Amino acid sequence: MKFDSPLFDRIRVKPTQEPRKRPNAPVCQWKGCSCEATHRAPKGRDRENEYWRFCLAHVREYNASYNYFAGMSDEAVTRYQKDALTGHRPTWKMGPGGTGRGADPDQAQDPFGMFHEFSESGSRHRAAPEPARTVHNAERKALDAMGLEPGATTVDVKARFKLLVKRHHPDANGGDRSCEERLREIIQAYNYLKSVGYT
Repeated sequence: MKFDSPLFDRIRVKPTQEPRKRPNAPVCQWKGCSCEATHRAPKGRDRENEYWRFCLAHVREYNASYNYFAGMSDEAVTRYQKDALTGHRPTWKMGPGGTGRGADPDQAQDPFGMFHEFSESGSRHRAAPEPARTVHNAERKALDAMGLEPGATTVDVKARFKLLVKRHHPDANGGDRSCEERLREIIQAYNYLKSVGYT
């Protein structure tokens, strides 16, 4: 902005005089103070909607020494702070192990179908058993090479592989290479089973 602008003369300047007192303004409630009460300060616990009216100097002094938890034990303060996380409102557990209100999914309002997987008793619906896995000839041959039955699980395959490798490795046999061909066969069988999803 230019200094010779006609707008420059219209800028407000801080008044030099003290602000005028309002005619019916409340008086500071600090003992012996007659200044205007411009600030509120809470009266304390169990008086949540009640306030003292103080001037700026006295509200600062009051706030410096104010302690909402004065007179409460450490246990009561901890309990209050924990309840403050939920706004001091009661809560209930949800899910199959919950108790109290909202724990039974049959009685809960469920507009979005969140609890559709729960049965009337509150436990999950039993999933339909998975169909038996079809074992092809190559898988059967690999399982046979490892000495396992067609219904073997991934845990069985891994455990058997570790056992056979320890048994047939040349280092375990004092450097004897006669079991090397059998070890190679076990590793190929394991790799094949791994590729078809056994591990």
